[in-house]
Amino acid sequence: MTAGAMTSLAGSRDADRTGWRQERAHMAETAMRPATAESDDDTLIAQFAGGDQSAARILTERHIGRVLALATRMLRDTAEAEDVAQETMLRAWRNAAKWEPGKAKFSTWLHKVALNLCYDRLRKRKSSSLEEVAEPMDDRASAQQGMEAEERLTLLKDAMETLPERQRAAIQMRHFEERGNDETAEILGVTVEAVESLLSRGRRALRDKLAGQRALLLEE
Repeated sequence: MTAGAMTSLAGSRDADRTGWRQERAHMAETAMRPATAESDDDTLIAQFAGGDQSAARILTERHIGRVLALATRMLRDTAEAEDVAQETMLRAWRNAAKWEPGKAKFSTWLHKVALNLCYDRLRKRKSSSLEEVAEPMDDRASAQQGMEAEERLTLLKDAMETLPERQRAAIQMRHFEERGNDETAEILGVTVEAVESLLSRGRRALRDKLAGQRALLLEE
């Protein structure tokens, strides 16, 4: 190796070390700031890893609702969904010190964890039937309206229950959480084309099962 090449390599290594030290210093400085509701997810994770418990509370309040909604629609069991949501957040706290800012969206990572936990529970219960837990009705609606809404919701849920796991997850994220195909693909660990195929097959299956129930059919 020539002297010039060695000098260039040494300079590159020094630059890498300098960049690493600057990143660590930035993370340490971020962790020392007080957590606020305006802070982004990466900042809050660094603050929690630095010992700020209020950062965990803010992150939980920010994300627990959507994680719980995903688990509830996948599992159709309130208690199990709450367990999954709690375990998902616990895994986030256990991995906070290892989090790499900018590498992935925290919300996307959370949904991947929650979805995998749901898959585990669905596989365990596949051979047995569990009693369904009904969702509470809206107190503002009349009794008759509540019954009709509950009946429609039950029909849709029953139809979704028969779908393969990935089709159900894709429809849940696309239609009920209004996520884009690209983020849905990242959470499921598949291509955008695969997501489009899952959605197409899932919608087609629901149309067949809900024939005559136009109000329940999902639009493209």
